[in-house]
Amino acid sequence: MILRDLYHRDLAQASYFLGCAATGEAMIIDPNRDVDQYTELADREGLAITAITETHIHADYVSGARELAKRTGATIYLSDEGPDDWKYAFADELGATLIKDGDTIWVGNIRVDVLYTPGHTPEHVSFLVTDTAGADQPMGIFTGDFVFVGDVGRPDLLEKAAGHAGTMEDGARKLHQSIQRVKELPDFVQIWPGHGAGSACGKALGAVPQTTIGYERLFNWAFQIETAEEFVQAVLEDQPEPPVYFAQMKKVNKEGPALLSELPSPRLHEITALAQKLDAGEHVVDTRPGERFAERHIPGTFSIPFDSGFVTWAGWLLPYDRPFSMIADPEKIEEITHELRMIGLDSFEGYWPSNVVDQWETTGGRIASVEQVSVAELDRLGDYQVIDVRGATEYNDGHIPGSRNIPVGYVRDRLDEIPTDQPVVFQCQTGRRSAIAASLAAEAGRSYIYNLTGGFSAWHEAGKNVESESKEPAAAS
Repeated sequence: MILRDLYHRDLAQASYFLGCAATGEAMIIDPNRDVDQYTELADREGLAITAITETHIHADYVSGARELAKRTGATIYLSDEGPDDWKYAFADELGATLIKDGDTIWVGNIRVDVLYTPGHTPEHVSFLVTDTAGADQPMGIFTGDFVFVGDVGRPDLLEKAAGHAGTMEDGARKLHQSIQRVKELPDFVQIWPGHGAGSACGKALGAVPQTTIGYERLFNWAFQIETAEEFVQAVLEDQPEPPVYFAQMKKVNKEGPALLSELPSPRLHEITALAQKLDAGEHVVDTRPGERFAERHIPGTFSIPFDSGFVTWAGWLLPYDRPFSMIADPEKIEEITHELRMIGLDSFEGYWPSNVVDQWETTGGRIASVEQVSVAELDRLGDYQVIDVRGATEYNDGHIPGSRNIPVGYVRDRLDEIPTDQPVVFQCQTGRRSAIAASLAAEAGRSYIYNLTGGFSAWHEAGKNVESESKEPAAAS
C-alpha cells in the first residue's frame, strides 16, 4: 500500500493518493483543481489512477474530481447519501458510481469501506481503509471535513454560507451521531483529515497532518461530550464567520466545475484601459505588498497582497459574476491565476504590471495613500473611531474600548456604519487584515482613514485598557 498526502497551504486542504503497488492501481481522495500534481505523482510511482472519490460537496475550494476524471478516464465514486437537494448534478455525465453506507471500493488489494458520516454536510461520507495484503483490520480512515485533529467539522455552513435556513441544529445532531459511530473504531485506526490549521471548516483545527481514533477519543473536545443537546450548543458556539465565497463553491461543486481547458488566460492590459475599467465600476486589485499600496496607489483600486492569505481574501472580496483585473508582477500572473482558479475565480480578465502606478502618475494621474499610525500616535488624531476588523469571537475576547466590530469581509457591505465626519482607524490583530480593510474604504472614496500598525497586539503590549464581551473580563498587559 502506498499513501501520500498532498497539502495546499493557503487552503489548509489535504487530498490523498492511495495506491496498491501489487496491482498498479491508485485512488485519489478529495482532489482539488490542481490535477497535474496527481497525474505526476502517479507517473513517479508507476501507478495508474483508476479511481477518484471525494467525501462531500466541498465549500472552500473547487473540486478537481470532474477535471481528473475527464483526463484519466478513471471511475469516479460519488456519495448518494443525503437528501435530493445535495446530489451531484454531473454524476450521469461522467458515468459515476454512486456510493452509500456499507459499500466497498477496491483499489487493487486495498479495501475501502464507505461510512455515512453526515453532520458537516448531509451527504458526507468517510472511507475506512484496510490493506488486505497484510491485515484484516483497518489501518485508517479518510474523514474529510467530519473529524479533524483536535476538532470536528462545522455543521452551520449550509445555513450561514449557503442560505439553507434551519439546517444547522439538525446538522449538529447528525454530527454528534456520526462521532458516536467512529468512536467505536479501534484506538490504532489513523485519521487522515481533509483540512488542517487555518481552515474555516472548523473552529480550532490542529496543525499536525494526522492523528488516531484513540488520541482523539482522549483529547478532542467533541469526543468528550455524551449528550446531543450539550454537543449542539458547544459545536455551534463561536464558529468563525464563513467566507462569502463558500456559497459559490457549494453551487460550483454540486453542478460540476468548468474544465480548465475551457478557460481563457488573463491578458496584459494597456494603461489606457485602467481608467475605463475603474470608471465602469470594475474591481481592480493591487497585489503589491501592503506597505507599498499604503505609500502610493491608484485611487479606486484596493489591496490584496499576493502572499499568505491571498486566496481567502480574494474569495471574500472579488466577484464571481463579472470580470476583474489586477496590478501584479508579470512573472507572478501564472501563479496568481492558478490560485484564483482553486476557488473558482475564473473571470480574472487581465492585468497591468506593478510599474503602472508610476506610469499613472507620469501621465498626470492622481496618487493616493493610506496613512499608518502607531498606538503612541493615536492621540494626535483627536476624536477618532476605531473599526476592529477581526472576527466576532476575537473581538469578544478583547478589544479596544469604544471600537466597532466590522469583520474585514463585510466592510464594503457596512460602509454606512463607518463615520465620515471624524478620523477612522482600522485595526486587526497585527495590522495585515486592517490594511486590506482600509484599502476597501479608500476604494470607496473615503478620506481620513488610517491603519493601526501592530494592531490589537501593539495596543495590548502598550498596557492600554481592554474591553471584553466574554464572561471573564480581559486584563491589560
